[in-house]
Amino acid sequence: MRIVRYCDPGIRYGILEEDGMIRPLLGTPFEGINPRGRPVPLGQVRLLPPVDPRNIYGVGLNYVKHAQEVNAPLPAVPMLFMKPTPAIAGPDANIVYPARQGVVIHFEAEVVVVIGRTARRVPESRASDYILGYTCGNDVSERTVQAAEMKQGCLLLGKSFDTFAPIGPAIQTDLDPANITIMGRVNGEQRQRSNTSDLVYSIPKLVSYLSDAITLLPGDVIMTGTPSGIGPVTPGDIVEIEIPEVGILRNRVVAE
Repeated sequence: MRIVRYCDPGIRYGILEEDGMIRPLLGTPFEGINPRGRPVPLGQVRLLPPVDPRNIYGVGLNYVKHAQEVNAPLPAVPMLFMKPTPAIAGPDANIVYPARQGVVIHFEAEVVVVIGRTARRVPESRASDYILGYTCGNDVSERTVQAAEMKQGCLLLGKSFDTFAPIGPAIQTDLDPANITIMGRVNGEQRQRSNTSDLVYSIPKLVSYLSDAITLLPGDVIMTGTPSGIGPVTPGDIVEIEIPEVGILRNRVVAE
């Protein structure tokens, strides 16, 4: 099942069917899946980020081949950071290339976990019970700022400019977290292709590890890391992140 969040003209959640029709939901999917109302064509609504998260968690160096790509050792524990909510952008929204501090901007294709219910001290074996589903994400990063921060042992601004966390277009509820294919393209050219089987720390491990210290809330998202093939983008580029069962997250890079 694919869940979308859209404007028609109010903000609603719905189930996106294979024929391109959206069945509206009563309330949110975090309250239960309750279809209610007349279906509407996808082409007649504006898709929004599929969730409005309160917290955005990121994971660094979480694909084996990506760590090898940047000549970094595998992390001894999950390398975690957070992005602020103004970084969220939806399908077809612009990624804004900063006028200041915009020196080296990279795209990062990522599988994004959407938490479905309150999770605290969840064992790995039960992590799937707390996951609503999965969507596409782009952990856009400003490398010059990021490098300066990491030399001081911190990481915030380089990951956190407005629009630096596009997600979407839908939440797919029926995926095996150990076997999700993720792809990244720039201007139609494939730059990244991998699978969550290459993760250093699995999705259940991340949910368990985070929830052991932090209460994960419904709608929180975890950007689970990027595979090898990252690279720069500049204004005018179109970045596409794809999980076949989810769809394509497409965003244009524009100058501020």
